Order: sequence, then structure tokens, then C-alpha cells
Amino acid sequence: MPPSSPPSERVLARRRAIGDQIRAARLHENLTQEAVALRVDMTLGSYNRIEQGHASPLLDTLIRVADAIGIPLAHLVREE
Repeated sequence: MPPSSPPSERVLARRRAIGDQIRAARLHENLTQEAVALRVDMTLGSYNRIEQGHASPLLDTLIRVADAIGIPLAHLVREE
């Protein structure tokens, strides 16, 4: 399998935007990163990488994050 190319700047920007939306929703619900990570059953470091936009989470993970925060998935990935 050939090596994959790095993500485009647009993809990286959307990753950061989704991380920002996750962080804002988490803070609105007065949750810590640790509380969400525990609810999602992932390490704090992995969760932090999602919020920072450094990770490319699977759809299943985003669904679990949205459920853990108590918001619709669409709220995390909508474009303004």
C-alpha cells in the first residue's frame, strides 16, 4: 500500500474547527476533558489530541464524544 499523503490545509483547519466546537460544547456543559474522556473510554491524551485538532477521530468516536457531552453529533461538525 503506498504511503498516504499528509492532509490538506483545509482538512487540518476543519479538524481544528471541530476540536474548537467540541471544547466549546464541553465547557458549556461544565465538563472537564477528563470527565469526557472517561465517559468515552479513552485516554485523556487521546481526547486532548481531538480537541486540539491533532487527531483524526473515527466517526464512532465523534458519536461517543457527542453523547458524552450530551449534544447532537451535528453540533460538533457543522460549518459556520
